[in-house]
Amino acid sequence: QRTGNVSAGTSSFSMIVLEKELSRPYEMIDMVTTPDGSPVAMVHCNNCTSDLNAWVNLFKEYQELLGIPVNMDEIYGKLYNIALTGDADCGGLLSYNYISGEPVTGLAEGRPLFVRSANDKFNLANFMRTHLYASVGVLKIGNDILFNEEKVKVDRITGHGGLFRTKGVGQRVLAAAINSPISVMETAGEGGAWGIALLGSYLVNNEKKQSLADFLDESVFVGDAGVEVSPTPEDVAGFNTYIENYKAGLPIEEAAVKFK
Repeated sequence: QRTGNVSAGTSSFSMIVLEKELSRPYEMIDMVTTPDGSPVAMVHCNNCTSDLNAWVNLFKEYQELLGIPVNMDEIYGKLYNIALTGDADCGGLLSYNYISGEPVTGLAEGRPLFVRSANDKFNLANFMRTHLYASVGVLKIGNDILFNEEKVKVDRITGHGGLFRTKGVGQRVLAAAINSPISVMETAGEGGAWGIALLGSYLVNNEKKQSLADFLDESVFVGDAGVEVSPTPEDVAGFNTYIENYKAGLPIEEAAVKFK
């Protein structure tokens, strides 16, 4: 209880282990359980890094055009880190990363869009920052219900998935989005197959007949809580401004979906 995790890759989801049941059903939130039966509130988003990756690949093509050897980890590292120097609210820039529809925002189909006005602060840092924000924007909208309306409390959230491959950047963005400290372990990029292997190990190697929670604490993680990044007031305020602009601009996405 009072812990959670966020998976952020091609799609994203958050899972918060609850102290008590939610006060009522929410269309945006799925109720599931942990393997040992504890209630979990899950926010699932169809879109996360696919559009972001497409933009990074565009910069890769430009680098190849210049005849510069390509190292994708370096490209991601440079572009992600320059994003951290941008304005906390992305300078007014908006991105809708909807490769497919997004139930949380009520869209059955999607059209990837980058949106700006002539007066916005259009530079590389803000451009990359808005795409990073967009990757967890819908996740924030869903989790705001848990934190603001249901007053759910969490002590620790662990991030895993491709968004966290570049150290510190996706972590800082997610911390700002959900206004919570985010921990990332060395195994953050391993994915679901690693989690299934842990459950298999629990069944095969649990000589002490421990509960799953105790087995994970004592035999797997053994005090390794990962590296934690806490949100800054400036980042949180900036993301909140961004998400209000994002929600106000959703009719642009809705209009784009009408064009085949």
